[in-house]
Amino acid sequence: MLHVENLYKKYDTVLALDGLNMEINKGELYGFVGPNGAGKTTTIRIIAGLLSATKGEVWIDGERVEKNTKVLKSKIGYVPDFFGVYENLTVMEYLEFYASAYGIYGKDGSMRASEVLDQVELANMEARFVDELSRGMQQRLCLARALIHRPMLLVMDEPASGLDPGARRIFKNVLRNLCMDGYTVLISSHILSELADMCSNVGIINQGKMILQGEMEEIMLSIDSSNPVVITVYNQMDLAIELLKSHPLVSRISIDKNVISIIFGGSKEEEALLIRRMVDAGVMITSFTREHNSLESVFFHLIDPERGNSYADESCT
Repeated sequence: MLHVENLYKKYDTVLALDGLNMEINKGELYGFVGPNGAGKTTTIRIIAGLLSATKGEVWIDGERVEKNTKVLKSKIGYVPDFFGVYENLTVMEYLEFYASAYGIYGKDGSMRASEVLDQVELANMEARFVDELSRGMQQRLCLARALIHRPMLLVMDEPASGLDPGARRIFKNVLRNLCMDGYTVLISSHILSELADMCSNVGIINQGKMILQGEMEEIMLSIDSSNPVVITVYNQMDLAIELLKSHPLVSRISIDKNVISIIFGGSKEEEALLIRRMVDAGVMITSFTREHNSLESVFFHLIDPERGNSYADESCT
């Protein structure tokens, strides 16, 4: 759906983007994360056509957007970090105005406005004045505005900023439902915990470069693979220890009552084979799990591996 290739952006002597590459497939809810100043907003503005790249290409649905601005306008919906709303307009008037900007008039415009309001969980709000809405409702109204022309790709620059926990939860549910309906969503944030339980895929950017991108589960596993595996044993403790000591992928063992912690260098499949080997030998296992890092610790590990552990419990703000 979205392909960004070798993207550079230079402001005078400052290189904001340094050969950035990004790949987002249809239907993904893609989290674009990084510290302030990493290049997130610059990337998003180039994708949205608001800024020209110094070098590189952006493709949407197989077409290069730099060569066809009409393609860009029809296939992308943009939600900025600071959104504008008009006072003295009702919600319906506001959306009908934007529908007319895309050539959707009269009854068609009203019907489309009602459809997007339902999608963002603002049904029955048509008669409310825009400036009377809460910040969370205004943010979803801005999202409805971006959906009005049925884009294929939604690009959102830190849209959950400033929302209270309840409004953020509703917003997450709306985005998940949009992806289930076939939309592709790119959402940026520097508050990493906002994306941890929401996105199917993630890209981590630092100093204008994409450090790592892929499925959320795979990225977590890439860091978790160095974490201990914790095994709780119901019986045959001595046998369990003997089996683990003889396994070539087990490098360290620690024991606390009936809980064994090991450093295990194998894959998920090899973990499963280890469990089967122990069970087949007569060891009863009540739990087997690898300790997990938070998304924050993953991020800091990737941008600063030597200090990553010291950041594990900190929030990126």
